[in-house]
Amino acid sequence: MRPETQQILIVEDEQVSRAVLAAYLKKEGYTVTEAANGDEMDQALARRRFDLVLLDINLPGRDGLSLLRGLRAGPDLGIILVTAKSDAVDRVVGLELGADDYVVKPYEQRELLARVKNILRRLSRCARDDSGRTTHRFDGWTLDTGRRLLTDPAGVMVPLTTGEFNLLAALVRQPQRVFSRDRLLDAVSNREWSPSDRSVDVLIGRLRKKIEPDPAQPRLLVTVRNVGYVFTPDVA
Repeated sequence: MRPETQQILIVEDEQVSRAVLAAYLKKEGYTVTEAANGDEMDQALARRRFDLVLLDINLPGRDGLSLLRGLRAGPDLGIILVTAKSDAVDRVVGLELGADDYVVKPYEQRELLARVKNILRRLSRCARDDSGRTTHRFDGWTLDTGRRLLTDPAGVMVPLTTGEFNLLAALVRQPQRVFSRDRLLDAVSNREWSPSDRSVDVLIGRLRKKIEPDPAQPRLLVTVRNVGYVFTPDVA
């Protein structure tokens, strides 16, 4: 998909920062819409469908985390949180609520662009119905990687964020294999890994809540102490 066909919504109350970022992304070929707050975001979303939202946490009125909850209840799209250095707790909460990635102010525009491209590329790949085997069945569940659909044992579709889907897809393709955190982080993000990065742990926790009979006593997504995680069921 060419950049000019991809729609990005910037939700940022600081007018100068928003305008500079919008101009940069437009120069890279993307179609960009700006919103200063939650109300303007809602109006923009009512007018068109977006592929990606750049969402500042510190907004007047409804903050970014409140808006994130609403976005994840609607059609699937990529979401990057823009946070301040002091928002460490909010970043973790944002990932738990379904954000695909985050960037910390002040940020390099090239770094942000790399994250934008990464998420849009993953979304585009998920949307394509690739040839070959795309359906994976485990413990009564079905994951269709071609159509990006997860169905529970009762036949009910369970929504997944981009990060959740990418992580689960990586695990089902190689069941019973122990994955380190940095290897899993590679599957869901271009972010440089550090020991303090909790992104994978947050995603694992969200997936457990969706597929484990008892998330407090996981038997599908099992922690391997001091190493990472292993997906235990047989996959057909």
